Amino acid sequence: MLKRVVVGVFLVIVLVLIGYTIMNPVDMGALEEYVPAAYATWVGLLPPVIAIVLALITKEVYSSLFIGAISGALIYSEFNLELALNTLFFNEEGGMLSKISDSFNAGILIFLVLLGILVALMNKAGGSAAFGKWATRHIKTRIGAQVATVILGMLIFIDDYFNCLTVGSVMRPVTDTHKVSRAKLAYIIDATAAPICIIAPISSWAAAVSSSVPPESGVNGFQVFIQTIPYNFYAILTLIMMFYMIFRRVDFGPMKKHELNAYKGDLFTSGQESADRMIEEQVSKKGKVVDLVVPVAFLIVICIFTMVYTGGFFSGVDFVTAFGDADASAALVLGGIITIVFTFFFYLLRDIITFDDFMKCIPEGFKAMVAPILVLTLAWTLSGMTGLLGAKFFVAAKVAGHAASLQSLLPAVIFLVALGLAFATGTSWGTFGILIPIVMGVFPSGEMMVISIASCLAGAVCGDHCSPISDTTIMASAGAQSNHINHVSTQLPYALTCAAVSCVTYIIAGFTKSPVISLPAGIVILLVVMIILEKMTGREPEEEAKK
Repeated sequence: MLKRVVVGVFLVIVLVLIGYTIMNPVDMGALEEYVPAAYATWVGLLPPVIAIVLALITKEVYSSLFIGAISGALIYSEFNLELALNTLFFNEEGGMLSKISDSFNAGILIFLVLLGILVALMNKAGGSAAFGKWATRHIKTRIGAQVATVILGMLIFIDDYFNCLTVGSVMRPVTDTHKVSRAKLAYIIDATAAPICIIAPISSWAAAVSSSVPPESGVNGFQVFIQTIPYNFYAILTLIMMFYMIFRRVDFGPMKKHELNAYKGDLFTSGQESADRMIEEQVSKKGKVVDLVVPVAFLIVICIFTMVYTGGFFSGVDFVTAFGDADASAALVLGGIITIVFTFFFYLLRDIITFDDFMKCIPEGFKAMVAPILVLTLAWTLSGMTGLLGAKFFVAAKVAGHAASLQSLLPAVIFLVALGLAFATGTSWGTFGILIPIVMGVFPSGEMMVISIASCLAGAVCGDHCSPISDTTIMASAGAQSNHINHVSTQLPYALTCAAVSCVTYIIAGFTKSPVISLPAGIVILLVVMIILEKMTGREPEEEAKK
């Protein structure tokens, strides 16, 4: 009965839109100066809110993202169905085709496929199985498995996409062996991706932040980034909180259910992804740990090389500047292709796969990445619709209109605004690209400028963590091969807990203007909160943690 009602309502809405479109035709050739009535108003934030609410209610991400994007297109077109469809798919500034054809986005999609192929190769060669057996002998506890995942995530600080997919591919067999839920693995991956990159001087994020500082300000963007590191409270506190939870065996919220189910052998609780079923037949028995370690290590080294190459290092530019100017998307594609070629010859010389095996891994790797590619495409389209509605300008105007009167409270306010903007748009880079110039307009120099920029970066990363339409969150789900909505719902309480502590810490920093005072204060507050949560939720039994 309910299904019939839903279908009936849907058909009525479609018929009404068709009728409205016929009665109000649009001249498609005269849209160059078109500005929707909802432009730069609060209405522009509705599409991502609709998508996020639907995703959390239905636990289904594809339809939620698509409905959110459609709602944005309808609002943009003022409910003219013809214009809405043209906007959704063909608009040159935010339509689906423009998002897919964007060189940066296309590069990320290609890198996803390349990494899927590499994982399939490592599985086929028996490297993943060999590493899993080695890790089982050397990593004896669940705590050890989680700590090893954290350490690997901290070591791969070049790029968050690269981090998410590589850490997941390498550590998934280890955490599976020790019955760590896929949701917990996805959280650890996500918490060691953007939070590490945003405090690592040599990373694609450092480059993005540096380029967001207006050239006319006369301020060195890279130096500002270095100065923000001790003030990036969310990133630092996230790492501390993660270690606390691992060593104290504390979980809360939906994550606790996932972890208790994992003890019983159910690593997914719900929504096992098809991507988890990689090549299992005819795996080489000759595979060794080196067959996983060498390709991953080569991928890391070659990606650093290609990043400085795209930044002009071999044309006379110094290393730091070259890394700052690197084209991360192009570099990852180059690095991925070179690594696959290297891995093929490496395995061929070791006589563990044949050319036929190699070719079979290509479509298998591609199929493994179909789900994250689809989610990314829909998320980018939704972000494009939000951009066409001028949501960022609405938020920027609100901040600029009140920033001057806030002064010492500005860092905390900027943190919350950046969190909300990144949550709604699914992009942290876009968030600090919008807010950093506004911050520097209020504080052109000095310690308050550094604190406020740091709060912007921290808020953007936090919003990234909370948002189901964030590309980094999607990548973490793909790396862990966890159901995406499971990852979002289990991570959200952790991210919001750390966000609340970070916000209070930024209030302290706004008044003290010193990381020596504010950072230790934030750590103490976080530890107090974690102790209270531990008392409320209890700890995992020690004997279970050792299984």
